[in-house]
Amino acid sequence: MVVSPTDKLDWSNIGFQYRDTNGFVKYTWTNESGWDQGQFVTDPMISIHVCATGLHYGQQCFEGLKAFRDDQDNVHVFRMNMNAKRMQRSADMGFMPSVPEEIFEAGVRRAVAANLEFVPPKSSGGSMYVRPFLFGSGPFIGMGPAPEFSFIVFVTPVSNYYKDGVKPVDALVVDDFDRTAPKGTGAAKLGGNYAPTFKPMFAAKDKGYAITLHLDSRTGTYIDEFSTSNFVALTHPDPTTGKRTFVTPNSSTILESVTRLSLEDIAEKHLGWNVEERPVKFSEVEQGAFAEVAAVGTAAILTPIKRIAKGDNIINIGSGSQTEIGEGFKQLYDVYRGIQDGVLPDKFGWMTLITEDDK
Repeated sequence: MVVSPTDKLDWSNIGFQYRDTNGFVKYTWTNESGWDQGQFVTDPMISIHVCATGLHYGQQCFEGLKAFRDDQDNVHVFRMNMNAKRMQRSADMGFMPSVPEEIFEAGVRRAVAANLEFVPPKSSGGSMYVRPFLFGSGPFIGMGPAPEFSFIVFVTPVSNYYKDGVKPVDALVVDDFDRTAPKGTGAAKLGGNYAPTFKPMFAAKDKGYAITLHLDSRTGTYIDEFSTSNFVALTHPDPTTGKRTFVTPNSSTILESVTRLSLEDIAEKHLGWNVEERPVKFSEVEQGAFAEVAAVGTAAILTPIKRIAKGDNIINIGSGSQTEIGEGFKQLYDVYRGIQDGVLPDKFGWMTLITEDDK
């Protein structure tokens, strides 16, 4: 049976923020027993030991993915197997027990299925944000892993990140802070990678820049990624074929974005464009090599960049004054959202149906 959206929320004004739902799913791991069968918890407050390593040593990682409704009110989750694999890589980096893919996917299924009425209606443009996270919940005062770990999946309904449509923004290169380092933790989704970026991010917002960009810490000449998401760019269309090239850094210090990888597939396999994962010099941006630049990630999907500031140098992407998403990224965005919403056929097999039976 299809579960319709609750009528207790004003779906046109839910915003992009946390809201309580029916509850979340929690699994516990111990050295003696491994992972348990998990339980559904209704209280949004959790009890945690004062000496938990997740609190003291940042032994924690997280993921983010979404669930969507189609025209028949069916609910599908987008590419959760990719998030499961990425969490395993993050757990390894943080010396935490791996969450088996079957437990990760079962946790997502159970959490979404128990909260189906909180998946926004398709007409609202919203989605259900799914947040799986893993942390050391047991006590350990020395330098070492916790004797107990918790894996939790909670969900919350969110609006379309851009209520008035995707709009280009200005970006600022952060020159006085390195987000990560060679052979460091930048490729893992550890919580500790994010908090240190808040200060430069909000300082940039105070100056009118919506997003910040980081260059490589070794030379300061290659693009790594934005504080919130991966860097992607499109070349100018080929004058003969009209095709573009999708360009993104292949640095070992950046997160492997599921959104970015999905857009690559659409660019190459659906639109017939070239895809290049390679070192990207910032000078290419300065020299106008790219017709369009964007930040891509789960929350907003795609944020077009119209200008990038580095010190006193302002670099226009395109005219620098555009108010709408560029033609190239619009093609990618429309296909991406079309698959998620069930408007276009899911020829990549990305969407997983969730029903009440998954509780």
